[in-house]
Amino acid sequence: MPVFRLSHRIEFPPAFLAREDGLLAVGGDLSVERLLLAYQMGIFPWYNWDEPVLWWSPDPRLVLYPPEIRISRSLRKILKRQVYRITLDTAFDQVINACASIRTDQGQGTWIGQNMIEAYIRLHLKGYAHSVEAWKGDTLAGGLYGVSLGRCFFGESMFAREPNASKAAFATLCLKLADLDFDLIDCQVKTEHLMSFGAREIPRDDFLEVINRSLKHSTWSGSWTAP
Repeated sequence: MPVFRLSHRIEFPPAFLAREDGLLAVGGDLSVERLLLAYQMGIFPWYNWDEPVLWWSPDPRLVLYPPEIRISRSLRKILKRQVYRITLDTAFDQVINACASIRTDQGQGTWIGQNMIEAYIRLHLKGYAHSVEAWKGDTLAGGLYGVSLGRCFFGESMFAREPNASKAAFATLCLKLADLDFDLIDCQVKTEHLMSFGAREIPRDDFLEVINRSLKHSTWSGSWTAP
């Protein structure tokens, strides 16, 4: 399959035209309108800071159905003892910057460059991007962020500075989304970490079908609050 080059028009080719590795298109921008359209079509941006924007739609897709979350006994104890104070949408800027910096501090590359940070902060200010924070005292110990549309949550990245902090944030989010009858959490690509929570791979066609059904429901936008 060819890789499509995007123009200034806010549009994407269908996801099923992606290459075998999931790469669909190159170019375009990270405007709010383009990002929202991408998620609605099962597409997400992922690229190095020195590359043009690359758009992906892998097949299969890793997803987690909130009612299927598996929480280990040790993590349940951490949640029960409230080792971390969990909040939502109280420190989005700190969370996304930490997701980027924790990788660069460890000498790793990151796709969360300054333009990505600014783009998702704009999405947050519009009420579509959300963060979950795990605090130890007044210190941000871990967290995650993603995008919510309809009854789908599209996870983007997480970080931890303290043991199990991001796990506590993720488990709390899953439990809250299960209570709200969310259809799925998009985990994008397979990782053993997310598989341990009960995530599983499904065909892209099935993923797109769930998205289309989910988008018929109103989006829970604006600032979220903790359970």
